[in-house]
Amino acid sequence: MATDMQRLIGTSEDDDEEIEMDVKEEDDEDGDEEENGGDHGNASEMVGIDGGNGLVTAGGDNSFQQQQQFQEQVGTPGGSARRCRPLEEKERTKLRERRRRAITAKILAGLRRHGNYNLRVRADINDVIAALAREAGWVVLPDGTTFPPRSQGQRPTGGNSAVVTPSSPVPSQPTPSASIRGVASGYRSSLEYNTCQTKGVFMPTPSPYDLSSSSRSQTSMVGDGELQRDNQPLVGSGSMDTVHEKQIIDLPCRLSERDLAGTPYVPVYVMLPLGVINIKCELVDPDGLLKQLKVLKSINVDGVTVNCWWGIVEAHAPQEYNWNGYKRLFQMVHELKLKLQVVMSFHECGGNFGDDVCIPLPHWVAEIGRTNPDIFFTDREGRHNPECLSWGVDKERVLRGRTALEVYFDFMRSFRVEFDEYFEDSFISMIEVGLGPCGELRYPSCPVKHGWRYPGVGEFQCYDQYMLKSLKKAAEARGHSIWDRGPDNAGTYNSQPHETGFFCDGGDYDGFYGRFFLNWYSKVLVDHGNGVLSLAKLAFEGSCIAAKLANIYWWYKTASHAAELTAGYYNPCNRDGYVAIMEMLKSNGVSLNIACADLNTLNQLEVFPKAFADPEGLVWQVLNAGWDLGLPVAGENALPCLNRVTYNKALDSAKPMNDPDGRHFSSFTYLRLSPLLMEQQNLREFERFVKRMHGEAVLDLQV
Repeated sequence: MATDMQRLIGTSEDDDEEIEMDVKEEDDEDGDEEENGGDHGNASEMVGIDGGNGLVTAGGDNSFQQQQQFQEQVGTPGGSARRCRPLEEKERTKLRERRRRAITAKILAGLRRHGNYNLRVRADINDVIAALAREAGWVVLPDGTTFPPRSQGQRPTGGNSAVVTPSSPVPSQPTPSASIRGVASGYRSSLEYNTCQTKGVFMPTPSPYDLSSSSRSQTSMVGDGELQRDNQPLVGSGSMDTVHEKQIIDLPCRLSERDLAGTPYVPVYVMLPLGVINIKCELVDPDGLLKQLKVLKSINVDGVTVNCWWGIVEAHAPQEYNWNGYKRLFQMVHELKLKLQVVMSFHECGGNFGDDVCIPLPHWVAEIGRTNPDIFFTDREGRHNPECLSWGVDKERVLRGRTALEVYFDFMRSFRVEFDEYFEDSFISMIEVGLGPCGELRYPSCPVKHGWRYPGVGEFQCYDQYMLKSLKKAAEARGHSIWDRGPDNAGTYNSQPHETGFFCDGGDYDGFYGRFFLNWYSKVLVDHGNGVLSLAKLAFEGSCIAAKLANIYWWYKTASHAAELTAGYYNPCNRDGYVAIMEMLKSNGVSLNIACADLNTLNQLEVFPKAFADPEGLVWQVLNAGWDLGLPVAGENALPCLNRVTYNKALDSAKPMNDPDGRHFSSFTYLRLSPLLMEQQNLREFERFVKRMHGEAVLDLQV
């Protein structure tokens, strides 16, 4: 094995011995320097202060002279035991290290491309081991601790802490004072949220406790926004285990629940893992997946949802489609008599919250982007974002003679022809068409790769040459050619509204230029959605088609709704920015899909009180905008959902209480299938959730 490893990295045993000698010599040099430093310290201690007068004594002068002589002696080649390596040997060492780094880079590139591993740019063997452990379903903590999901042993702690919550960079974390038997999200500080990766737009982990204020521990603000709670026992006499970043607690359940028996039937789908099809369009672990699908079937889940990635199917050449992995997957699902929802994913995967694989755009598109980076969205600083194509190229023939709209249509038509038999028997129940980053109809205004962190307002993405050409044309048509530019006072990705001249109260967003720019910016979004969906209606005639909107809920309680504006939703407090989008969906006969059905406003205010977030208010506005036009509305959870409280929140969104028209979700998609969901306790809770979505009675209802 050692010989194979040497052959892999390109070194011999002699080379290893030379490197060991190099390291030993460097250690010797470091040791000599420490010894010299110690002598210097001893010599300096001989410099005395005479009484309290601050005068250096004569003895101190003599010591200073002795110190200088000692330094000169150490500095001479013959005055110490230091050894100088030959220059040629140092150069050989450098060359060996460069060669090793080059080989390592190739290995990591192969793992990313062929093994579907989402490894960071400067990854090392520790990242590879962590990726392998996660693939096996193990828990990997930020400090490197790794263990199976069923053996959640407690890490050694000091003080009076009962358990260690994994991802905290601070000494301790406050914990909710009450829970049910379930999985509760660990409480996070603002520092953690600023260092988290996101899924497109970051949605911070909510507290799972939607209890009355009397049952909450008292909260006070100390220091710079730090939350402090009263000292109360963490668990009492109950027990607690750690699962990923969740805590399982044994405490009495005190939640009141609605009786949903006899309510309308809402189908439940489970989203399959992002990497269920690898970069070679092969089905990953079919045996393991089959077992999980049979479990889902046994608890009466209606079907599954899967992403069809543009970057996998049309990876190497235009109009050369490889559907092999999807054929095998669809056949497996069909044999189990489950339904299927398919997402046409025209964006890249990787780098966002929840992304555990790396799936870039097709290679031939990336090659075009290297010579013409303006096919991608661009911010004010000129940074290009290859997450998806700019909407400025929707009608530009820059993709090997085709426009972006033609590329999308050809892909969808190929899918429809390839899987025609599954459309005929209604096995494929819905097609969701990706319209932007993360498949959502929005601009990529909050890219983590460019430094955005929640709750920054984000930046406008209209600075590629094609978008600027469109803006210039609109300004000239308005008669104000000076308006052919983006706002110059809108701040940066992590600015807050009051820090900018554009988004602050009474800012330029509500001026003549601001209204012109935001009207144009949001119109481009609507036009893009209309162009793609009109073609999807042709490709999937007779099938149910859906489009997904993002929930940009931070700064929703401010006048400008700054984060929504940069995402393309022109929805300030004096204007309904979602009506035009709903009308466009209605004209194309398309359903609406929204996330965030599981988030609670009160929890967001506790975690980030200064973000003025209101996820419930935003969801309610979007729901009513769609329902008022008679649109079918589907929903999904924004964050991992494993406990009864977040399930109840999703149920309240799917089946609004006392709605006079009896409106409800047309379907609900659970994100996502994982080994953690398959654990007995979590699966039992999920089965209960499915029954309530179906309008069935449950025995343990807490009324």
